[in-house]
Amino acid sequence: MSETATTPERESAHDGFLRSAGIVSAAVAVSRITGLVRESVLGWLFGASATFDAYAVGYRVTNLARDLFAEGALSSAFVPTFTRYRATKTLAEARELSNITGTLLIAIVGAICALGMLFSAGFVELFAPGFHAVPGKFELATRMVRTMFPFLLLVALAAQAQGILFACGRFGVSALSSSLFNVGSVLSGLVLGYWLGPRLRVSPVQGMAYGILFGGAAQLAFQLPGVWRLGLAWKPRWNPSHEGVRQILRLMGPATLGGAALQINLLVNTNIAAGLRDGAGHIMNGPVSWLSYAFRFLQLPMGLFAVSIASATLPRISKHVAEGDLSAFRETLSRSIITALLLTVPSSAGLLLLGESMIGIVYQHGHFLAFDTRQTGVALSFYALGLAGYAVVKLLAPAFYALGDARTPMLVSIVSVLINGLSAIVLVHGVGAFHGLGYPGLALSLSLVTTFNALLLIVLMRQRIGGVRGRVIAISLAKILAATVAMAAVVYAVTTASHAWVGSVGHARIANVVLGVPAGALVFYAAASALGIAELADARDAVLRKVRKAARA
Repeated sequence: MSETATTPERESAHDGFLRSAGIVSAAVAVSRITGLVRESVLGWLFGASATFDAYAVGYRVTNLARDLFAEGALSSAFVPTFTRYRATKTLAEARELSNITGTLLIAIVGAICALGMLFSAGFVELFAPGFHAVPGKFELATRMVRTMFPFLLLVALAAQAQGILFACGRFGVSALSSSLFNVGSVLSGLVLGYWLGPRLRVSPVQGMAYGILFGGAAQLAFQLPGVWRLGLAWKPRWNPSHEGVRQILRLMGPATLGGAALQINLLVNTNIAAGLRDGAGHIMNGPVSWLSYAFRFLQLPMGLFAVSIASATLPRISKHVAEGDLSAFRETLSRSIITALLLTVPSSAGLLLLGESMIGIVYQHGHFLAFDTRQTGVALSFYALGLAGYAVVKLLAPAFYALGDARTPMLVSIVSVLINGLSAIVLVHGVGAFHGLGYPGLALSLSLVTTFNALLLIVLMRQRIGGVRGRVIAISLAKILAATVAMAAVVYAVTTASHAWVGSVGHARIANVVLGVPAGALVFYAAASALGIAELADARDAVLRKVRKAARA
């Protein structure tokens, strides 16, 4: 059999993967869109101000803790272990593992939350010491960290529930749960900060911080009925010496560092951004906000493509490992990588060309000004360069965990954090004849480091499993890049024409997006089809088979 040949069973399995990824992608799309609405509300209320800088630091510290102890490390360690139990043991044994894991989470993560609230000022001192230069800014950021930290326990329990649902093939409800967080956090934040705020003596930004907790509770509550229907309702059970729990903890230790590189790098960059000064030597209000808004915007394609594909891939490759089928593992992983590149490479080009227009449409209201749109657009352009690298890392790091190897992603993560710290300083402040880029250098540094991380993981995975169909991936990537160039040329022509023909800047932005996105998508699809990219043809054929099946029914 040739390297690219597949059996009917593999085609059916790939159809199932595409279906799962499509379900997650659709749910994540709703989640990311509601997330953009949430960010748009925050931009309208606070703009790129000292207040939002403080809020952004509080949320980023909480996100770091979430990736260290919850969604990142826990999911990467729990899903492979729970999948193995579901595949090789009884339902009662899987339930026992789930109960013990949930009990330990409440005890351990609850203690971490208490410590985080107690030492909240220390976190702000570590990650944003420059806030001291602006009266009240450091204190406000400290309150934000203290208020949001209990969110960690809620999201840890939600991550376990999501892991159970994903391992059992229930993708839609779990992926959609983030939408409940976005909607719940905004609505409850507005109620607490504006309607009840004056009577409760809660400021608007404090109300939005409390909203994070209500949103986390909604995200957890939305998933619990699905877990209960699987016969896996939680009951307290304490047994840290359980074999499955020990395996989770063995993976979680290294995975804590391995999965949190992105958030650590973001916080390092926040530290640098918080201390940037203007030409007069004054601490700037804005860089932290611009970078935060831009990265949140990037999370739409990250969630749609990287997270959805990784979520559908991890249970499948974990099952392949449990069955000892390394060939299926290799094929599923390589096809997932190509699918991720197929979606993220053109998305990066689209964000480079249309990012500022999209930001203006979503954010430029209330206190978010035209200047903020331009600055956020610059940051987004540099962040977009790392989108494909992020997607590959999101696939490969959990793949190592599925193989029982948490050490490799951890070491790569540590190296990437060290490189980012050095490159960020150089790109922001310059060295020698290079005068630096200012705050956009932080976004560029993150993209370069993420891409390096992805390439290194590919090399190491190739050594680990004896190949990842590298030649096929390289050929597919060359075709994807060629189709992306054709797409970019059309989108550039559309944006140039719209700015020439439409007088209003706001209307031109709308024309850019309304005309540029579908035109670019059609050209990319036509070019990619003509170039014969197999994963695109597979996805199209899977859709056609489903349509024909529905028509016959």
